[in-house]
Amino acid sequence: MRPSSTRRHWDGTPIQAHPRRSLRVEPDSPTRLLRCAQRECCRECGNSVEWYHRVRDRPVRLHPRELPVAEVPADYRWHVSSGLAHPAGDGSAWCRLAHAVVCPARDADATIAPALTRLRRALAVNTRRLTDAGVFTPTSPTHRSAQQLENACRPARPVIQLLYVRYLVGRPVNEIQCVAQTRQRDRCTHGVLAPDRPAGIWKLVPATATQGQLALPFEVMALYDLSSVSYSEQLRWRTQRCPRHAAAPTAADLALTDWEPFDPLVHHEYVHPRLPTDVRRSRPGGGARKAAPR
Repeated sequence: MRPSSTRRHWDGTPIQAHPRRSLRVEPDSPTRLLRCAQRECCRECGNSVEWYHRVRDRPVRLHPRELPVAEVPADYRWHVSSGLAHPAGDGSAWCRLAHAVVCPARDADATIAPALTRLRRALAVNTRRLTDAGVFTPTSPTHRSAQQLENACRPARPVIQLLYVRYLVGRPVNEIQCVAQTRQRDRCTHGVLAPDRPAGIWKLVPATATQGQLALPFEVMALYDLSSVSYSEQLRWRTQRCPRHAAAPTAADLALTDWEPFDPLVHHEYVHPRLPTDVRRSRPGGGARKAAPR
């Protein structure tokens, strides 16, 4: 007798195979993440931080633990509501704290509270432990100076224009990583810049401020312009997805996007008045030579 191919339970009843369903994010959700409080390590000190969205879609790094309100000054208090971080207290006995206030790699505020000073020292000790164990490698001051000189020819935080809006990115163009979740529930390792897709062009544009604001010390600034590519490609860059996950809109995001609305006065330190080294030579007909993004 030919055995049946239908899988059955121990009592002989057939096993019904339900279709596989994936988690989806509501269109009106303030964030496309499956969950908030994305855990990451600070690049400056190696301690754990949690990323949250603000009301204006600007991410902020918060200390992963709550602190008593009595130990945190009113100007440093944060609270989280509906997955969004707000720079104020919520009236409870606990509050959150921005990691930048107690980051041991940054200069300490002279008016910081004693409780925050103790927390800062504890984080500094943890940084030393991570360094001794080889898990974290701090950046030396000499390396920072060399990196700043290199950024003059290769912006570490470039300004990108897409969909008629300028954004400040947290990493070089060729290092922008896809934020989609894979089937293994890990973050996609592919980059947004694909070799088989049209790329943008580095160009110099006027570094003008908004009308009514003070003038900038620079006349021009380097900008990676994506306005020449198609609208669908610009949407793919805005959602920060590789071509594979751009075709799969049901896949949720596993990390925050690196886009931050560019303000020439707030982000004046990231204004680069020169083009990258490999695009400074001009074409015979005029204009900058289109080269691989850096």
